[in-house]
Amino acid sequence: MKLSSARQLWHDAYYQRRESTTAYALEVGILGAMVQKSEKDRRTGAAMDQALAGVVQSAISTLPAHLQCFGHWLYSPLADDDHREIAEELVYAIARSKVERMTEAKSGRARYVAMGVLYRYRRQHQGGQSEGIDPMPTPEAFRKWLFDRYGVTLDSRNWSREWDDFIERCFDACNDLDRKALAPVAMLLASMREAA
Repeated sequence: MKLSSARQLWHDAYYQRRESTTAYALEVGILGAMVQKSEKDRRTGAAMDQALAGVVQSAISTLPAHLQCFGHWLYSPLADDDHREIAEELVYAIARSKVERMTEAKSGRARYVAMGVLYRYRRQHQGGQSEGIDPMPTPEAFRKWLFDRYGVTLDSRNWSREWDDFIERCFDACNDLDRKALAPVAMLLASMREAA
């Protein structure tokens, strides 16, 4: 396990190292066997990785459930649709609470905008160092993605007035949730670096 960042630690704590599916199929074909025999990796490095993963998972388990879901959606290789839906709802609810007024129709579209912002945020922060490129840097690309993915049409007229503030609130919500979710892992990382 590399101690490069809290995001990387979160990912690696849940990553299950094993051979690829193709390698397994090739082995079954060569052996002509249909019974899988798992062999434990008994190297010291593997045992250390497993112990460290347990410590990181323990730190993550101290978080409230909603922050665990948000962090799992962003960084865990085992993330699923439940994690995604909870993370999307969190971002929408926080951003919506910071906007004074919004019509019911706009609120319905805003939910999809929040989903799109979370998608963008996740793509920008995967890899552990927040070095990803925004997949939808322009309003046109963002609107096209929302239409292609969800069938939601957003009017391009008055884009800045209609959506810029809400999009900014969504990114702020993502940053805040991300910071809170990574806090125990970051504290653990700092203590491990200090000890090393």
